[in-house]
Amino acid sequence: MNDLSAQPFRAAQPAAHAAPSPLIRLDGVSKTYAGNGAICNALSGFSLQVQPGEFVAITGQSGSGKSTVLNLLGGLDRPSTGEVWVDGQAVHALPERDLARWRGTAVGIVFQFFQLMPALSAVENVMLPMDLAGKWPARERRARALSLLARLGIQEQADKLPSAMSGGQQQRVAVARALANAPALLLADEPTGNLDSQNASALLDLLDELVADGQTLVMVTHDPAVLRRAHRTVTLVDGHAVGALDGAAEVRHV
Repeated sequence: MNDLSAQPFRAAQPAAHAAPSPLIRLDGVSKTYAGNGAICNALSGFSLQVQPGEFVAITGQSGSGKSTVLNLLGGLDRPSTGEVWVDGQAVHALPERDLARWRGTAVGIVFQFFQLMPALSAVENVMLPMDLAGKWPARERRARALSLLARLGIQEQADKLPSAMSGGQQQRVAVARALANAPALLLADEPTGNLDSQNASALLDLLDELVADGQTLVMVTHDPAVLRRAHRTVTLVDGHAVGALDGAAEVRHV
């Protein structure tokens, strides 16, 4: 941000001319794990900026650091060095007691194997994050959950248990659950990996619609169909970024 006090005779520039602020900023992030006498450098000096409404795919071989990036963005892990910022929040500096509360409202996560609560119906699964975060009034939560299920085309599954739904239907419920608290950032970990090609394509169509509506999406994937749809692809090799395609946001190896 410009220091206007240091420029008293210059008029402030209109907001429309200002560069957009990134929703995500990782600065010089490294992550090291130690165990059994060995040290693993999962990420080394990784920096990334993602603008609001951007769809970024992260790909690479197993062990390249993809899941580590997702875990850092979701506040599931902390960097060994460097900074992680999401929607203006310094995630790396949050106390442990505040991380879960922040995650519950700022980030939605979609997993490969759905991770739905088996004893809860579809609508109850979607309501669960709202119940935990207390972001929405209790009287509004069921209606909001039903609206999200309708948006994803599975309102007729609302009162069914996960065991009574197909894999594609369960993944749509998982997406609805991830959107329950209107998060600024949607993270997805191989969301098409457990779906057949038809259901995977339908899910990607839905995610495209969300991005078109302004949702920021970062997805870990090996799926070529996903890579073709993403605005930009970041390729990781041994914890380093080696490629960033089709995007204005910055990816650099420090």
